Amino acid sequence: MDKGDKKPSWKERIHEVIYEADTKEGKLFDVILLIAILASVLLVMLESVKSFDEKYHDFLNISEWIITILFSFEYVLRVISIKKPFKYIFSFYGIIDLLSTLPKYLSFFIVGSHHLAALRALRLLRVFRILKLSRYVGASNKLLIALRASRAKIAVFLFFVIIVCIILGTIMYMIEGEENGYKDIPTSVYWAIVTLTTVGFGDIAPQTALGQLIASAIMILGYGIIAIPTGIVSSEMTKTTSEIDTNTQSCKSCLKDNHKENAEFCYNCGSKL
Repeated sequence: MDKGDKKPSWKERIHEVIYEADTKEGKLFDVILLIAILASVLLVMLESVKSFDEKYHDFLNISEWIITILFSFEYVLRVISIKKPFKYIFSFYGIIDLLSTLPKYLSFFIVGSHHLAALRALRLLRVFRILKLSRYVGASNKLLIALRASRAKIAVFLFFVIIVCIILGTIMYMIEGEENGYKDIPTSVYWAIVTLTTVGFGDIAPQTALGQLIASAIMILGYGIIAIPTGIVSSEMTKTTSEIDTNTQSCKSCLKDNHKENAEFCYNCGSKL
């Protein structure tokens, strides 16, 4: 056999199936994982309904154990199939995977830890990893690039909104006073934020004519402010005209993806793909 046709090792084969979606096995794995994630989140929601949990507790418990063992097995495979396991263990998705799996085991050993079971809903975040590997969501990468490019503008805008809320809250505290529910400036700033975002809880409301006039102006201003971040991101998205690379190859050393088509080495660490 030619050295160039070297058969991939079992670790490389596992890595290709779990971390990439170019092969039939990889796509099938992603579909199964997606179904398991959605089923797990559904079980968490049903367990919170007391009447349903009392009636089908055993079924829900057994089903969750099966899914938890499945995810545990997948977690181990992810760790052993890469060259630097700690890169995955301490990565964002590695921590999410661990936090969403541990609660079920803790409930078996520690009494009263069943409340932590709600952390299993974190598995829903793993859907983003699966969708990211798909060739049909290049638009999501484009949105991510636009958000990164506009983060400075959005940060300045949010800082401006905070300043406006502090000023308006202080003004309303001076106009309305403690007798109308504006007992201090922080409470007045809270009211300004609620009003500016057009949420309007109604727990505090201006009573004077001047206060109501200012509140009306804040409400109208809120509609314009909400549209500004959307415009900033939209502007950046129009600038992102280059083709988004949707190659699903993942580096076995640093876990970076989005490599160029037919790339032989990782753009981040230089390891052979």
